[in-house]
Amino acid sequence: MAEKSWSLGRALRGMFVKPTIDENTWEDLETALITADFGPEITERIVDELQDKVERYRTTDPKDLQRMLQETLEEHFAKFDTTLKLTERPAVVLVVGVNGVGKTTTIGKFTKFLRGYQRSVVVGAADTFRAAAVDQLATWAQRGGAAIVRPQQEGQDPASVAYQTIEFAQREGIEIAIIDTAGRLHTKGGLMDELTKIRRVIEKQAPISEVLLVLDATTGQNGVMQAEAFLQHAGVTGLVITKLDGSAKGGFVLAVQERTGIPVKLLGQGEGIDDLTGFTPHVFVASLVGQ
Repeated sequence: MAEKSWSLGRALRGMFVKPTIDENTWEDLETALITADFGPEITERIVDELQDKVERYRTTDPKDLQRMLQETLEEHFAKFDTTLKLTERPAVVLVVGVNGVGKTTTIGKFTKFLRGYQRSVVVGAADTFRAAAVDQLATWAQRGGAAIVRPQQEGQDPASVAYQTIEFAQREGIEIAIIDTAGRLHTKGGLMDELTKIRRVIEKQAPISEVLLVLDATTGQNGVMQAEAFLQHAGVTGLVITKLDGSAKGGFVLAVQERTGIPVKLLGQGEGIDDLTGFTPHVFVASLVGQ
């Protein structure tokens, strides 16, 4: 079956209509979880927990296993506080991540998400290394209903653009300021120094409410490895998972939380301006396990 049409829910449904739990059930469950990008370690842990529960409750009914799987996954997801902390005024959100993960489109979608809650938003184009990035960000900010602060000249210092964005938010009484940053990997040392400088400059004006790291779900475990520098140097407080194709790669969400210790706070599941949602474990698990 083509991966595009595969989903964890569909794979699980076939298991749970069988008359009894048998050896094949566990093998099928393990395969389904690994295919959904939970990763070998987490898959093994979940299967072990479920086998213990099945033994403890002495059940052979696959429907019981389905309910236990949902409860077990919810328990794992619920270990993390997925709440966005945006109470300061202005609430400053730094968005970081490597190029190509969908950072710019995520900022546009996040803007629309916040505007849906009647919050005023300004976006700061502090990725000044790529001229095209500023224009692209301006387009998405406009679609999302936000003001934008652009560099005043080509190649302007990113930290000064961030400074001007906070200044603008304070002057205009704007509630949330989102700062875009560069994501080039080949100058990793310089990039991390730049992020540190941006943080330092912003913190002289206002506290930083959130540092959101954007990760591409389709890169799987490599995405987490790529992000290690950001996790170490940028003070990341939350993760945004993009390009999440429904339940097919849903396990990546848990894998990345367990691996980094940082909660997933937002999910991007499509290309449209409205295709960004907050992360609620109960709702997500229900969709993942094939409701």
